[in-house]
Amino acid sequence: MLTAIQIKTTILPGGRIEISAPGLVPGQQAQVFVIVEEAHSEKRPLSEILGDYPGGRLFKSAEEVDAYILEERDSWDR
Repeated sequence: MLTAIQIKTTILPGGRIEISAPGLVPGQQAQVFVIVEEAHSEKRPLSEILGDYPGGRLFKSAEEVDAYILEERDSWDR
C-alpha cells in the first residue's frame, strides 16, 4: 500500500531538504519527489511583452484599433 504525504518546505543551504512528519516510521523506505516552484519574475505590462515579439505591436493606440475594425466592417458591405 502506498501513502502520499505532501509537505511544503524551504530548500536549505547546500540544496538540502528537511522533512519531518510524525506518521513516518524510522527505518521505513520512502520515495521522495521534489517539485520546485518557479521564482516569481517581474511583472511587465502586456504592451511591453507584445512589443518584444518580431514585428512589434500592430496598433499603437486604441484609436488605431477602432479605425482598423471600422475599415474591416466597411469592406464587408462592398
